[in-house]
Amino acid sequence: MENMIKVRVIDREGTPHELDAPTDMNMNLMELCKSYELPVKGTCGGMALCSTCHVYVLSDHELHEMTEDEENILDQAFFVEDNSRLGCQIHLHDDLDGLEVKLAPDSDN
Repeated sequence: MENMIKVRVIDREGTPHELDAPTDMNMNLMELCKSYELPVKGTCGGMALCSTCHVYVLSDHELHEMTEDEENILDQAFFVEDNSRLGCQIHLHDDLDGLEVKLAPDSDN
């Protein structure tokens, strides 16, 4: 199907989910996860003001540079790794077909 990519999200229990992701709706990864009812809070609504959509990027897709806001939030987040990103800052487009991410541990637990 045109304007659709596949995104693989591994939840916090290690279960992989193959998601169909539209690329013509200006969605980000956080919104996609929420639409599939995966446990991503997105408390700030995608403004890069919290870290409740923190993911680890497992595939070698080239993502846009991290903004200063995203860097600042990740500096304050728990369980940060070199491949950490905020799901709300990963906008879905055709070049991300096959993207694989893992949800970071929930800092509320």
